[in-house]
Amino acid sequence: MSTGAPDPDPGQHDRAVVSEERARAFLAEGELELLGRIPWASNATVLAKVTHQGLEGLAVYKPARGERPLWDFPDGTLYRREVAAYLVSEQLGWRLVPPTLARDGPLGVGSVQLYVDADAEVTAFELLADGHPALPRIAAFDVVTNNADRKAGHCLSGQDGHVWAIDHGLCFHVQAKLRTVLWDLAGAELEAPVLADLEELAGQAAGGGALAAALGELLDPAEVAALARRARALVRSGRLPAPRGDRAYPWPLV
Repeated sequence: MSTGAPDPDPGQHDRAVVSEERARAFLAEGELELLGRIPWASNATVLAKVTHQGLEGLAVYKPARGERPLWDFPDGTLYRREVAAYLVSEQLGWRLVPPTLARDGPLGVGSVQLYVDADAEVTAFELLADGHPALPRIAAFDVVTNNADRKAGHCLSGQDGHVWAIDHGLCFHVQAKLRTVLWDLAGAELEAPVLADLEELAGQAAGGGALAAALGELLDPAEVAALARRARALVRSGRLPAPRGDRAYPWPLV
């Protein structure tokens, strides 16, 4: 399985939808075989082989039981935040987060995310230097999800050039916690289509529809409400914010 974007042609949107649906079924129903722990992750993060209906691929499995306790995030909720970030990305239509869902696995319930075969030499720093168009959307995504840990290595350039954003366990807190390496974009004006997507996100998160219900199963109601408020505030501003305080950057940076 690949998370790569389909070739641009008149059927691109339809194939992207089919690809997403197939990827979710692959992750939800496939057999997980643990291959080994990813050593540089602060919480238990396991590379797994997924087998489903004759297909094989890789996924990143983050079991709740392997989460390190934190003073500011409730225990056992980080994997849910990974899934919530995917739902927000899908609502926006930006395809930033690889397909991610919650399921039971060999180490218990956790998040399972489709593995991205990425260029290890490319991080957010290289993408910023190249002026990649995905970076402003990732920065806006981090503002509304209140990402407390956007390291440079959390932006991946797939083999097809599509840029993905990963590692969203420290998102959605009600208190301001934005920490990111993307402050070079501070003050940048957001394009009208981006603002329209954010306005729609705010309405869907605050309403009683499918997105609000799905997020309500993963997050505290106050966190869902805060997501809607941040999206509306960003739309009103129309530009990416500047850093505040002395803890605006994650550590390590990569």
